Amino acid sequence: QVQLVESGGGLVQTGGSLRLSCAASGSIFSINAMGWYRQAPGKQRELVAAITSGGSTNYADSVKGRFSISRDNAKNTVYLHMNSLKPEDTAVYYCNADVQTIVPNKRTNSWGQGTQVTVSS
Repeated sequence: QVQLVESGGGLVQTGGSLRLSCAASGSIFSINAMGWYRQAPGKQRELVAAITSGGSTNYADSVKGRFSISRDNAKNTVYLHMNSLKPEDTAVYYCNADVQTIVPNKRTNSWGQGTQVTVSS
């Protein structure tokens, strides 16, 4: 089993910054891609940013130049650095990881519980 625990959300003013963290734990052999998604009220969940185990990244057009994703493979942790935040960034942010587990020996897609980010105007 794999657990993803997110932290770092909160309330920030327009133009402010936040850093989200997500730590994976459990029966982990390796982690392939990790990413951050978000879901605003009344909207579908969307990809914000993703990073492979080798460090390749991709971003939603709406966050390019403002957000940065990174990971610490030794700590099984992924980060999302968010700068120049806008009210439209307000959402619940979810961590996602593509994990190869040891027990059971399988590949699983895991989600965190979500952390609220609110940007006030």
